[in-house]
Amino acid sequence: MSTVRLPDFPWDSLGPARARAAEHPGGAVDLSIGTPVDPTPALLGEALAAAGDAPGYPTALGTVDVRRAAAGWLSRRLGVQLADPLGAVPSVIPTVGSKELVALLPTLLGLSGTGTVLIPEVAYPTYEVGAVVAGLQVLRTDTLPADPGSGPGGPAVLVWLNSPGNPHGRVLTDDELRAWVAWGRTHGVPVVADECYVELGWDGVRPRSVLHPDVAGPDHSGLLAVHSLSKQSTAAGYRAGLLSGDPALVRRVWEVRRHLGLLVPTPVQAAMAAALADDGHVDAQRERYRSRRDRLAPAVRAAGARIDHSDAGLYLWVTRDEDCWATIDWLAGLGIVAAPGSFYGPAGSRHVRLALTATDERIDAAVQRLTS
Repeated sequence: MSTVRLPDFPWDSLGPARARAAEHPGGAVDLSIGTPVDPTPALLGEALAAAGDAPGYPTALGTVDVRRAAAGWLSRRLGVQLADPLGAVPSVIPTVGSKELVALLPTLLGLSGTGTVLIPEVAYPTYEVGAVVAGLQVLRTDTLPADPGSGPGGPAVLVWLNSPGNPHGRVLTDDELRAWVAWGRTHGVPVVADECYVELGWDGVRPRSVLHPDVAGPDHSGLLAVHSLSKQSTAAGYRAGLLSGDPALVRRVWEVRRHLGLLVPTPVQAAMAAALADDGHVDAQRERYRSRRDRLAPAVRAAGARIDHSDAGLYLWVTRDEDCWATIDWLAGLGIVAAPGSFYGPAGSRHVRLALTATDERIDAAVQRLTS
């Protein structure tokens, strides 16, 4: 029997840098992991508590309230019009956060054993993990393959897009998105867009959903989008995500999730519905992140480093034109912990990722250390 060989869990290798940063007189400023730190908005907790009497099993399909709220949010905020979200064949379902979905999506779609998953050259590691779990191989590429059958594991079976990108904050243009959509449809390969940072464009940048009619056309055939409440609603602990798009693909995922018992708890679904129906808390949190970015980015540049991309999302993609571990060591000497770009693929080996998900006090501490 063969054993699935997963990549090493990369964060363990940051131990020495964390230890060195902790020796700073003011303690470590950890900007390595993008974990929200601001309070979860009260409206989520109130909705969660009100639905706390939940003796029955939750529905994998999603409650009427959460599906209706999700469709409303997609329309209102992203200009996306779903096929009937309350229909017998769903076009949107809740998921147990987005990481679980990313890791299991090839398996849930029935893609296993033979094939290649296309992922960005610099990419969230879980795209590769999901391929490995399904027995597939990955091809890192930011360009359309001329031959969809020439991947290292055989023909392409799935495409992952990530815009705004983690870790680098790159935003794909409408033309780039349309090209991938056309390529996937031509070759019968599902195209899945991870859009978990879609609410966080900076300096006039407005990220576009792959499901927007200007990209997808009149329907969502062959397309899926992944969204999350973790960052926009500071609700990472709720494990609340969404999958939407082509009803045929959504149904395939939903059917397998029912069998596996991958169910979002009913109280969490109530909190999701409340969050997705409210724009005020999303705008307020976005302003907090904008303020932190506006303080941290100039300090990084003042320290002699360069910021590439970073047009959207919660990270600064920083380089000093040296190996990323040299930059990690330099920052640790200032009491700052970053994520090495090599975590995200060989193309990231000369960058580090700095997260904006720290308290104002810790961001200001980092600013002071970088500019002293």
